[in-house]
Amino acid sequence: MTLKRNVLVVGGTRGLGRAVAIRLAQSGARVLANYVRDRAAAESLELEAHGANLAIETLRADVSHAAGLEALIARVSADYAPLHALVYAAATGVHKMLSEANARHFDFTFQTNVKAYFELVKALGPSLATGSDTAPGASIVAFSSAGALRASPTYGLVGASKAALESLTRHLALELGPRGIRANIVAPGIVETDVWKVLPNAKARLQAARERSAMGRLVTVREVAEVVNFLASEASSGIDGATLVIDGGTGIRD
Repeated sequence: MTLKRNVLVVGGTRGLGRAVAIRLAQSGARVLANYVRDRAAAESLELEAHGANLAIETLRADVSHAAGLEALIARVSADYAPLHALVYAAATGVHKMLSEANARHFDFTFQTNVKAYFELVKALGPSLATGSDTAPGASIVAFSSAGALRASPTYGLVGASKAALESLTRHLALELGPRGIRANIVAPGIVETDVWKVLPNAKARLQAARERSAMGRLVTVREVAEVVNFLASEASSGIDGATLVIDGGTGIRD
């Protein structure tokens, strides 16, 4: 009997993380999806998974705080080791001009987007599946954005944190590679999710992204989830330390 792959999706009950959790479970994985506050979203995911006979469990654990990080690590160590894929979809941030931002805003943004990711990967190191000649090692996938490379108003802190996340992931790829563990980045373009309900000028920005897209539309959450599923699979065994952009061609225009 083939054992199911164990997968952790951090920030896995809403938006892109939810789509990833569902897609990985559809591929046959046992998925643990953590969340912070929105219990209704977690319950909705659990109901959907139960109805589709998908192996998805949820756990409330705020990885930006020591207690939440410890709870998540303990659960993975007890029930999801060896861990075959770690998807870091958690993200937050303060959307302000840098001239209006302060050190508290900086710490809040970097705590979740960078530091918690660093601490989680280090702590889960012993649980990550090691590769061999007959079996692939674990795959780490972190979510970035175009703001890691380009600048836009009010995105300075988040963009800087994503740039740090990308650099950290590349260095993880270098250090973990000898164990057969890969680390890659996905950088979706603008995808219409619930987060846009609280972002400034959302309607205009979404329309501008549609107009810039070579495909004339926004990328869907399903399309992003398919790329993550690919990176978490043996089919991508030769991809390590890379950033895969999923933006529908918006980045190729002048």
